[in-house]
Amino acid sequence: MAPYIFMERNGIHIIDLNKTVAKIDEAAEALKQIAKSGKKVLFVATKKQAKQVVADKAASVNMPYVIERWPGGMLTNFPTIRKAVKKMATIDKLTSDGTYSNLSKREILQISRQRAKLDKTLGSIADLTRLPSALFVIDVMKENIAVREANRLGIPVFGIVDTNSDPTNIDFVIPANDDATKSVEVILDACCAAMQEGLEERKAEKVDMEAAGEAPANKGKKKATKARLDKSDEEAINAAKAAAFMKEEEA
Repeated sequence: MAPYIFMERNGIHIIDLNKTVAKIDEAAEALKQIAKSGKKVLFVATKKQAKQVVADKAASVNMPYVIERWPGGMLTNFPTIRKAVKKMATIDKLTSDGTYSNLSKREILQISRQRAKLDKTLGSIADLTRLPSALFVIDVMKENIAVREANRLGIPVFGIVDTNSDPTNIDFVIPANDDATKSVEVILDACCAAMQEGLEERKAEKVDMEAAGEAPANKGKKKATKARLDKSDEEAINAAKAAAFMKEEEA
């Protein structure tokens, strides 16, 4: 972190704020382009003082985030994580289609607990259907597992890096105090504002294309709809799914 330190006073390293501002601008521009392209940035902050700020800011630009324990293999074993997310959706369907009415109170309680457990760790990434295009990490030392997974897959990492951390594996370094909630908030305000601009520009371009009679390049052909199952078959399948959840819970 030597290049970003202005001076040392009483054993405390003081960050050069001019370099911090320059790095925020650099990161914000890159994040704007990612958002404009329609890709996702995954925000990561499991430290107490940054959790709520990150959750609020990420949600404001419709981006996924992790503020509880980082699930090992979140990136490197993404298909398995997606299966767990789909399980939440399946449980929700069991709730809405009447399958719950055929279950005992004990079975409903067990399935509900499983749903709550999944939601706590994965609920904020439910809309992440593919690997993110970038990671935004608040404390690169604390979130070292997430950083390593991103590095392994070649996913760019944006990080707020304090004087006691190593910026080597961070693609976009933002030198700042990662323990101060206000510091984190100011940085996220700037970065998320840039991302919002990117999203608005993307929306405006889409409107212009439609007005000109051009189909969006990524629209593609719609998938053929599946044949509808008759009511009895659907009920049997839902009952089987409920039984599977019970079996997993008891295992």
